Amino acid sequence: MRSCFTFPFGMMNTMPTKDANPSTTTSVERALSILELAALDERGLAHSEISRRLKIPKSTTTYLLRTLEHRGYLRKNEDTGRYQIGIKVLGLGQHVMAGVNLTRISHRHLTTLVEKTRLTAHLAILDHGRAVYIDRAESPGFVKINTWIGRDLPIHSTGVGKILTCELNPADLDAILERDGLPKKTPKTITTRNGYLAELNQVRRLGYALDDEENNLGVRCVAVPVRDSTGRIRAALGASGTTSLFTQEAIPQMAAQALAAAQAVSEELGYGTLDM
Repeated sequence: MRSCFTFPFGMMNTMPTKDANPSTTTSVERALSILELAALDERGLAHSEISRRLKIPKSTTTYLLRTLEHRGYLRKNEDTGRYQIGIKVLGLGQHVMAGVNLTRISHRHLTTLVEKTRLTAHLAILDHGRAVYIDRAESPGFVKINTWIGRDLPIHSTGVGKILTCELNPADLDAILERDGLPKKTPKTITTRNGYLAELNQVRRLGYALDDEENNLGVRCVAVPVRDSTGRIRAALGASGTTSLFTQEAIPQMAAQALAAAQAVSEELGYGTLDM
């Protein structure tokens, strides 16, 4: 099984390995020390103050400050000449918090979706070019969909996979397709690149994706995007069921219910309106 959702906490080995370049390690440590120091002072810090307090040569400090400013991790107040934490750091913090909160926020909305649709509901993220379930709420009844948290699925034959790749950078999408291909899972599976790109255009137009017995015969799924505070697709929310329960005629209603659930999750992640 491929790696699943990784929470940004836990013990980590921060000591450099024997193969690490000492000069590179020192530069990284110094850059991080500058960021940590700047984060503690709302007024910002002058070049000379950073050099003195961290005992870094002025020439090295100049290079590090320019690099951090260029990358958006620091910003220089042109009036005072002081360096302050940049917006890039705030953005990274938002992504981390969104990752931590995602399953906590999603589960009650998945449960509500199951109550309304009688379908099994999932939340998936894109990981190493695969759609990986990170949360799940099971439907009532005797017929169960064979899924579990941590299961990874191909992008081309699943509704959640189509959502997770519909706004992906074309180069990144091509890399996934070239590496993994588009294997035939059922007679209904899309197996060509052009066919998949046309399907993604349809997904963007409709605002939702379908797996119409493309991954498993007799199983239908509708999936919709969950967006974070930046508007980026953070996850895909899907509702799956047997074709006898989830009929063709029910697709618009099920899609609307899934969109409402995804809207609720997205809003809690800081996104205003869900709009493809």
